[in-house]
Parts: sequence; C-alpha cells; structure tokens
Amino acid sequence: MRPETPPPPPTADSWHVTEDLDAFLSQAGTFLRSRPDLHTLVLTVVETLRNGGARTYGDQAPWFGVLEEAGQVRAACFRTPPHRLVTTALTPAQADALAARLLALGRPVSGVNAVRETADAFAASWSRRTGATTGPRPHGTRLHRLAALTPPDPAPPGRARIAGQADRELLALWFGEFQEAIGEPGRQDAGAWTDTRLAYGGLTLWETPDGTPVSMAGISPLLAGMIRVAPVYTPAPLRRRGYAAAVTTAITRTALDRGADQLLLFTDLANPTSNALYQRLGYVPVADFTAYDFTAYDFTAYDFTAYDFTEPS
Repeated sequence: MRPETPPPPPTADSWHVTEDLDAFLSQAGTFLRSRPDLHTLVLTVVETLRNGGARTYGDQAPWFGVLEEAGQVRAACFRTPPHRLVTTALTPAQADALAARLLALGRPVSGVNAVRETADAFAASWSRRTGATTGPRPHGTRLHRLAALTPPDPAPPGRARIAGQADRELLALWFGEFQEAIGEPGRQDAGAWTDTRLAYGGLTLWETPDGTPVSMAGISPLLAGMIRVAPVYTPAPLRRRGYAAAVTTAITRTALDRGADQLLLFTDLANPTSNALYQRLGYVPVADFTAYDFTAYDFTAYDFTAYDFTEPS
C-alpha cells in the first residue's frame, strides 16, 4: 500500500479573514467547540462580542480568521484592536502563513496570545517578515481544568452569596483594580463588564460573618459545556486569609450546578501561591500560554508586490 500523500503546506490564502462575526461562527464554530478547553479564549470573547456588540473591547471593529486545509477547519483566530491577536494552536508553517496573510491584507497586530509554542512561532515569523521587535511579556499563564473539587478545610469564617445590583459599585471598583494588578488597565470598561456579569448571575462574593464583602470571583456563561472562572480577586490588605480559596470553591460549585462539563481557569505562572492554591482545590494544568508584544510597524512603507510568501527556511 502506498503511503498517503501529505497535504500541501499552508499558504497565506489558506487563511480567510472577515469582520463578519456570524460568518466566522458558521465556519469555525464546530472546530472551536471540539476543544472547549484549549479554545476557551476564542469561545468566550466571541460570545461577549455577540452579546455586547462589536465595540465591547475598543473603538475599532474586531476581525476573525479561519484556517482551512483540505476542506477542513484547522485553526481560528481573532483580534479586538488595539489588543493582541489571539489564536488557537498552530504549527510553525500555519503561524507563518497567518503572518503572511495579515501582512498582505495590511492588518497590523500589536502582539499575540496563544499556547506557548504557537506564540513563539508566530512572533518569530512576524519579526522575520517585518523586522519588528517582539518580546514575550514577563510572565506567562497556565490553563487549568477541574478534576475533582477539594474544598478548603477549614474554610474561613463567613459565607458566599451571588452578587446583586446593590454590589455593582464595589464590583466595578474591584474589577478595575484587578485589571491594574494583571497589567491590563482599562482593557474593558469596568461598569459594562460588571453589568454583563450581573445579568446572568456570574459574580460571587465571599463575605465575613458581619456581612462585609472581602473577595469576589466571576464565571463566564456556559458555552460548549465549558465555564471559565475569571477573575478571582481579593484586595491586597485582605489576602492570605483563605478568602480566595473559599470564593473559588463557591463559584466552582455554582458552575457545576449550571451544567459545566469542563471548568477552567488561568493562573499567572509568576505567582506560585495562586498556582498551588488552585491545584489544592482540584484544578490540574492543561497548557501554558504566552503573550508577546510587538513594536509598531509602518504598513504604508511596505512593498506588497514584492511580498515573499515562501515558507521559512
């Protein structure tokens, strides 16, 4: 029996780029739902755009990309300018083809966020093709999936409750502080973010016995059997008292009650305390993600007629 002929390497034309969210979901939806854990970022952001509108993350229109090879969707990506490109896992050849396609379309990117190997490959291709300087952010993130919930014992005094409209001001304040803490100040409007989460009961507070809120946790809506815990935040003066573990346990139970088959969360690799905490609660590592930032590139000076679409040597 003759060995199967391998498919041809991807080219820039293998990537289809659109600003039509419905068309993107029609083409890539089945692929994205096939691995809701690894595709959690794309699934949740796209759902937020679908519900909140195209300008949820900024004043510029978002765009989306789908990679097709031999009639099958193999990868997907999106960008909500001015934020980084987010893509599902790619081979080095697929990453280079994406860089080529974006350059040919005159679509600059400010960076990339993906599983580590994909982010490394795309950043290398972007730098090679444009001369732009690329550099990873100081700390990557690790995606975790719940195996079996192990509540803290003992739990701190107090109780959990689902947040309501009366908590809106505090929640928006804390979300703004959370964005500052992770180095993404103002990435989302804190008030709008809070309103969206409150609308589906997506925020939980841990409060002390006297009713004082001391920690919060959020969850994404149920998508493809997946819910992601994000964010978990405790103000600095109240940390190391077990509140984060308690509120995470409470919101994990809420997510399971809502039918989640896969419960996910991201941790900062530079924070051994939080990584150890979530693993004690029963979350196990799935994959590491890396974000790169790129220097600006002058597309008006680029000679597209001389563009090199060949594979990297």
